[in-house]
Amino acid sequence: MEQFYILTILVCLGYIGGTIAEMRHYRSIITREKEFLKLPAVTIHRMIEKDAEIKSVEMVQGSAVISVDYFKRILAALRNFFGGEVKSYESLVDRARREATLRMKEKTPNADIILNTRIETTTIGRNANRRKSIGSIEAIAYGTSVTYKI
Repeated sequence: MEQFYILTILVCLGYIGGTIAEMRHYRSIITREKEFLKLPAVTIHRMIEKDAEIKSVEMVQGSAVISVDYFKRILAALRNFFGGEVKSYESLVDRARREATLRMKEKTPNADIILNTRIETTTIGRNANRRKSIGSIEAIAYGTSVTYKI
């Protein structure tokens, strides 16, 4: 019976620890997104004004790897067994994409716009492709940073 209590306590601690870490990361993302609100990252590739003098153009990228905690793996395994939407991974992919976009913007803070922005995601793990067991999610955001002469 003691082993059951220890297992229950460890599962609860894992769940609480993972939830706290995820909430802390979301708060960090929201704070940093407010800082870069005036730097748009758009998918349009021809948004440069004809009369504008360009100071610099460069390729920028940012990437993030977010790991899956065991509690989310258990929930995803249950959802895969019964079928339906795997909501436990949605926040994982959302955090990875937003973090990658922020890291891209942080590399060019003085830019006026980031054009032709693309975001790609992939799974990382020993058996990620074969057994649908995800270890981590990687997101990479890249685009063309444009700075105008003032």
